[in-house]
Amino acid sequence: MSVLKVIEVLASSKVSWEDAATKAVAHANKSLRGIRSVYVQDMSATVEKGKIKEYRCNCKITFELE
Repeated sequence: MSVLKVIEVLASSKVSWEDAATKAVAHANKSLRGIRSVYVQDMSATVEKGKIKEYRCNCKITFELE
């Protein structure tokens, strides 16, 4: 039987929401082992002068406890 834990990570990118989610997983991977999945819960963006300036996502990352 596996025991899993879910953490919430907020990430941002100037490129895309996909890049923000990738950065969230990469950052979590620095201190966690056994990451199983990422669920992008919310996406938003900041707008400046009619253009998207920054993409933001709220990610739930699931990992296995040892």
